[in-house]
Amino acid sequence: MSTGALAIEVCDIPPRYGLSTTAQAIVRTTCNEHRLWYRPFIDRDGRIASLGASEADSGSLADNGVIAWQRVAGYWRESGTLGAMGSVPGAQSCFVATGNRYTDSDCRAFLIDNPWSAAFISWVMTRAGVTGFNRSPRHIDYIRAAYQSGGNGPYRLADPATEKPAPGDMLCFLRNRSTTLNYSGLIQALGNGSAGNWQSHCEIVVTANAGGDRTLHLVGGNVANSVVMRKLALGRTGLVELPRPDGGNTGQIGAQGCTPGNEEDCNLNRQDWAALLKLLPTTASQGPAVAPVIPAQPAATETGNATSR
Repeated sequence: MSTGALAIEVCDIPPRYGLSTTAQAIVRTTCNEHRLWYRPFIDRDGRIASLGASEADSGSLADNGVIAWQRVAGYWRESGTLGAMGSVPGAQSCFVATGNRYTDSDCRAFLIDNPWSAAFISWVMTRAGVTGFNRSPRHIDYIRAAYQSGGNGPYRLADPATEKPAPGDMLCFLRNRSTTLNYSGLIQALGNGSAGNWQSHCEIVVTANAGGDRTLHLVGGNVANSVVMRKLALGRTGLVELPRPDGGNTGQIGAQGCTPGNEEDCNLNRQDWAALLKLLPTTASQGPAVAPVIPAQPAATETGNATSR
């Protein structure tokens, strides 16, 4: 009886030749966290294929030591983004050492109530030593910084429909908008100052077409309340085949809504992918210590909230 070859996890593939040390640090830091959360992922059809730990869990992550909710609190503290949330109930309790049931409960409530995806990105950039990164609890702030950088920051803003993503880059979508804007609409809003504190979400590219699989692998925080990998299809030229939010029909995002009778709107990859943040080749790394690779662990059977935030 013949057996198929064992599947290779993309995070276990050695970095491709020519990848900058900064990009390698970003990818390794991101992949370490994905392993830590039991490697959950969203497949190419936009379905959540597996989930492990959740943001409020009191159980250990894959290293059998770090508690899930305490890890999320660490993303806030160690990225320097928690201070900006100081007036939000529970934020101050996340500065306090764990062990007090009152401040622990207060901090966990803060983690549940406040999206931490931008804090996760800022934490990765901090750990990877990316100089000049605009750490923020809002993704739109570093999207705007990339737009305004003129090539002087670590990232520049590009159109994901026309430029190829590479490891260390970020792919971002706009959230909670009634119509699709795409890159052109985002650029117009950034140019006239109307983008403000628009809700958005960015994920880090860890591989692009690894082994010729024509797949883009991204990792983001606070996706389904965890650190989740997402798969998107790549075309023959290496560009992302961006799933349209409206399914190519109405021009409106989620026109019918995700319901049992309308499964098409449940595809989590159908977003308004409006921004590709390209890591500049001259970006320097301060070279802080990056944790060694965490050995892969079997996926946990416990599942959490499947809602992407």
